[in-house]
Amino acid sequence: MNSASSQKTYMKMQAKLLDDDQATCYLVEAISTKSKDDTWRITLDKKPRSHNRIRRMSMDKFYELVFGDPKAFYKLCMALPQIIEDVVSENEALALNNTVYEELTKEHADLLTALYLLAFSTYEGFDQIAAK
Repeated sequence: MNSASSQKTYMKMQAKLLDDDQATCYLVEAISTKSKDDTWRITLDKKPRSHNRIRRMSMDKFYELVFGDPKAFYKLCMALPQIIEDVVSENEALALNNTVYEELTKEHADLLTALYLLAFSTYEGFDQIAAK
């Protein structure tokens, strides 16, 4: 997200808090550099801004918030291999056939493990697959 988009999004969240004093706003990052649930800090009109009910969080923390389980996102990701296998087995046209697969399997023999380690190595629960 560029600076202008960030500022506009933050201002919309501020407006929501003004309209609803019970609200909490979340910017959920699908792929974050680390597992986090932090106050979103931004600069607006050259002034630093933050509010404890305007949050910036990683996907794993969002799933924890929604489902009440710190490893909910991890559990979903661990279920994906079977889901993908079921879908691909029903439609062979969906099978993988590209160089990305080859490059990922150089990182780890299991494709999904390689993807998870690449994208989610700091998320809750994913340390377990890094140790395997």
